[in-house]
Amino acid sequence: MTEEMKSVIADNESVEVENVSVKETMSEIESVAELENIEENVSLPVTRLEVVERIETAIENSIAEIKNEVEQLKQQYYKIRRQEIETARSEYEAKESSDEEKVPFVVPADELEERLKSALQNYKEKKAKYLAEQEAQKEANLARKQAILEEMLQLINDTDNINKRYSEFQQMQQSFKEISDLPATAVTSLWKTYQLYVEQFYDMLKINKELRDYDFKKNLEQKTALCEAAEKLSQASDVVASFKELQHLHDEWREVGPVEREMRESIWQRFKDASTVINKRHQQYFEDIKAKEKEAEDAKVAICEKAEQIDYDQLTSFVLWEEKTKDILSLQAEWKTLGFASRKVNTQLFERFRKACDNFFSKKSDYYKGVKDAFTTNMEAKQRLCEKAESLKDSTEWQKTTEKMIALQKEWKNIGAVPRKYSDSLWKRFVSACDYFFEQKTQATAAQNEEEKKNLEAKKIILEKIKAIAETADKSEAEKELRTLISEWNTIGFVPFKEKDKLNKAFKEEVDKHFTRLNIQNKNARLSAFETTIKGGNSNKLYNEREKLLRAYERMKAEKQTLQNNMGFLNISSKQGNSFVKEMERKIKKLTDDIELTLEKIDLIDKNMKG
Repeated sequence: MTEEMKSVIADNESVEVENVSVKETMSEIESVAELENIEENVSLPVTRLEVVERIETAIENSIAEIKNEVEQLKQQYYKIRRQEIETARSEYEAKESSDEEKVPFVVPADELEERLKSALQNYKEKKAKYLAEQEAQKEANLARKQAILEEMLQLINDTDNINKRYSEFQQMQQSFKEISDLPATAVTSLWKTYQLYVEQFYDMLKINKELRDYDFKKNLEQKTALCEAAEKLSQASDVVASFKELQHLHDEWREVGPVEREMRESIWQRFKDASTVINKRHQQYFEDIKAKEKEAEDAKVAICEKAEQIDYDQLTSFVLWEEKTKDILSLQAEWKTLGFASRKVNTQLFERFRKACDNFFSKKSDYYKGVKDAFTTNMEAKQRLCEKAESLKDSTEWQKTTEKMIALQKEWKNIGAVPRKYSDSLWKRFVSACDYFFEQKTQATAAQNEEEKKNLEAKKIILEKIKAIAETADKSEAEKELRTLISEWNTIGFVPFKEKDKLNKAFKEEVDKHFTRLNIQNKNARLSAFETTIKGGNSNKLYNEREKLLRAYERMKAEKQTLQNNMGFLNISSKQGNSFVKEMERKIKKLTDDIELTLEKIDLIDKNMKG
């Protein structure tokens, strides 16, 4: 064997080292390639009809060319459908805020969905057929490659003619490389067998060094170009496209033969370094996507919780419902600004949020319906009050009718709201009747008011005379003067209504003060003084006074019972005990008198209320 041939064979022995490195790195690249792919964007239609027509047209083409497009079109269809529903819901809510008839929102029917499903089913059947054909083609390609490997093995075993068959072996290599699309499970084993046969062939090949050097040089140029292409990809802005293109570069690298021994390690390291940069960028890209998806998921969960935690028991008015509606619409607007969460939870979160929103608007509709029924009841009640006021407006029983009118006004205030379009007219009708009565009363009682003012001055004079009764005067004379003044007071007629209570209170205080000082026990005098204070009082005043007297009656009765019970436990044998018993008897006697007086006062009030 010549030295030149020894050099060639020695160079060929190193081929295995490079090929092993290539195989190890390709295994690493294939592992990274299993990361999630991103569909290439296509120009998408803007209406559902256009989407369906686009799918129906697309499935007439090659399945291999449209499989990504069909999936995007299907997603676009349901995206448009969701947007249409949201738009219809928003328009409904806008209309609902001014409408009295509240009808729950109904999702519009999807008239194109059956046509879409039919088109997708057609696509699915064609795709299944296409995949079956692809698998059959892969099996056929596998058989062809296995046949080429058998031919290579026969050529390698023909050691006597191996130099003559170099061109034939190269043709086999070319044919082997041209066959693609194999079953995934067979790729690695085929590649290993092919590499083994190539290595064995070059080990046995006796070729002149010039041809070998030319082959090394050509391979080095190709691998350098691949390195430069990979380094350029590492700077590209589209990370996903760069990663996909890198896979093609690795396929080309595997097809290029070896280079000189001295260059093999450095050229491979250069290509590997550029690949590592692209792979790391690709991996980081998807990690960033997952982080954004997690952020969107957390934000959407928070929005769902806000929508689900609404306390409906607190929404007791239109204003509160409208404020909460603004909150829900704000949450919906915020939702639209968020990106997608991960695929496994994004749809679930959307359904959860939609359920919470649907529940809110359903409860709002029920509330508005209930309020509408209440409006009807309130309107009927106010109409009845209008009729009552109109029936009383011509009455000349000024005092009784005034009390009735005031009672109607209080009742009006206690009745809830009515529909806005009827509110003003009902109020004007009611107020007109009330105002008419009070205007007539004012005109009719103008003279009476003058007389009441004179009575007021007269009673003030009597009150001053009562205050002026001297404490040093003879008790008998003082009592006589007091009774005379009380009689004069009772003969004076009405005073202005707004002054009556204040004046009567002052009169009662002064009279009681003299009764106490003079020790006057005349019950009739006390009743007479009391009757004066309640004379001409309205029903509300009399009722309040009656309630106050009843409470005093109950208190005195309980106090008397307590004293009587305590009497049974006293020891009256001692002088001190006997004195204490007399004091208790005196208190019981006074309580008995006060109770009788209180009951008679209540009777006086009852007579005045009936009169």
